[in-house]
Amino acid sequence: MKRVQIGSVAATAAKLALAAVVTLAAALPAAAADMPAPAAARTSYLSPTPTSDWIVTIGIEARVLPKFEGASSSMLRPFPILRVRKADEPDQFRSARDGLSFAILDAGAFKLGPVAKLRFGRKESDDNNLRGLGDVNWAFEAGAFAEYWPAHWLRTRAEVRQGFGGHHGVVSDLMIDGIYKATPQLTLSAGPRLTVGTAASNSPYFSVTAAQAALSGLPVYDARGGLRSYGAGTQATYAFTRQWSGEVFLEYERLAGDAANSPLVVQRGSRDQLQVGMGVTYSFSMPGLW
Repeated sequence: MKRVQIGSVAATAAKLALAAVVTLAAALPAAAADMPAPAAARTSYLSPTPTSDWIVTIGIEARVLPKFEGASSSMLRPFPILRVRKADEPDQFRSARDGLSFAILDAGAFKLGPVAKLRFGRKESDDNNLRGLGDVNWAFEAGAFAEYWPAHWLRTRAEVRQGFGGHHGVVSDLMIDGIYKATPQLTLSAGPRLTVGTAASNSPYFSVTAAQAALSGLPVYDARGGLRSYGAGTQATYAFTRQWSGEVFLEYERLAGDAANSPLVVQRGSRDQLQVGMGVTYSFSMPGLW
């Protein structure tokens, strides 16, 4: 895949934005699905709309993100979007950092349930900076999330996930989002982020074994657990119709701890990690299965 320098992220994002707008404009005339008409305009994400159907949301995101964890260059990747909710539940806020989740306990302001996320692998052949370090497989992370809304405009969320495949450690994400309904169609959000991980979750991506040191020219390094990164994210979502929505987002994180001190990051990468993306979603109703 073509290499994109960090300095060109903004230009790439602008091109993606134009493409998304053109796609939406072409698709809007066909957006006549049988979505239930909304009740009175909601003032928060916690007020349900009573109906017995389910709402399915599908879509696609395009993200410009680091080629590998700690990289100074970026690449473009597509991301699928899939959300399912009962129509008597509110359309929940979702940030770009959220894993795929489903609330099995929903007490309004408090939610609890399973969560899953994919962590990208890397191939030595993808980047010269990875020479001698070998490949790291994709990792599937599964665990639980807890979400609490202290106010209708403020969301706090924690995810704890166990890795399988590329790593076998535990990763935790902590997020806070302030949410502002600028217009009935436009929703803005922003807030801090924090990620911690065990040694087993960091080592495949940031450690350098003796064999890898001999092949790569990097010094031997043993990455331990602890704080992995901190940063912030912001997002804008616009509802063009009841069916079609578009979103743009930016997520910045600064590597910390043993991840930041890895020779791969210090000598061949960057502690500053940036993701820019945009997406489009389409929602439709279907009969409830239970």
